[in-house]
Amino acid sequence: MTDYSFVALACGLIIGLGAIGACIGIAIMGGKYLEASARQPELMNTLQTKMFLLAGLIDAAFLIGVGIAMLFAFANPFHA
Repeated sequence: MTDYSFVALACGLIIGLGAIGACIGIAIMGGKYLEASARQPELMNTLQTKMFLLAGLIDAAFLIGVGIAMLFAFANPFHA
């Protein structure tokens, strides 16, 4: 395999594993939010605000990974 094929595999792994991690993280957080709001309905607004803030941070981490993968794909810094 050439160097470009390794870069393509690495980009696919970065994006794929990042997406899986972000989806699992948001799913767990959503489930915990539903449990907490069922226990204490008076805290739903506060919990919802914190949940959406954390969802944005989880997605931001995934998008940083996508940006790094695009750097490797289009402006390969390892190409000599």
